[in-house]
Amino acid sequence: MEKQKPTDDVYQMLSESGYSDRAIQYFQKVENIGVIEAADQTWDLTGPCGDTMKISMNIEDNRISDAKIQVLGCPGAVASGCAVVDLAKGKTLEEAKNIDLEALYKELEKMPDQKIHCARLAIKTLHKALEQYQEKTVEIQERGQR
Repeated sequence: MEKQKPTDDVYQMLSESGYSDRAIQYFQKVENIGVIEAADQTWDLTGPCGDTMKISMNIEDNRISDAKIQVLGCPGAVASGCAVVDLAKGKTLEEAKNIDLEALYKELEKMPDQKIHCARLAIKTLHKALEQYQEKTVEIQERGQR
């Protein structure tokens, strides 16, 4: 992601609230927001604060070829969701399962401490989607062997 420092009011407010430039860029970036029609896997999850994330992914040869996220929540949730999608794209399912809070925080660089639940929700949404996909794949394989 390119380093640019916007000077708009939203940037200023988020910066003063404790978000890094990188986290703000993820919040303002729209390429990871959306839905993949006829995705191989979708999963949505609502966190304890009410933020909701829905991830959709295409998977080819055991690798996440594309992913999008929809987020109903605060800037911390949007930034976390977009960053987790960026981290997951191109990874194998096993590599994506290993994306953790530390990796996400390293990607975002800095967010307000009270937004850790947003990062946890993004990670959990990704992991649950992967878990569900793998369960579904095993079921299909087992049915094919009968």
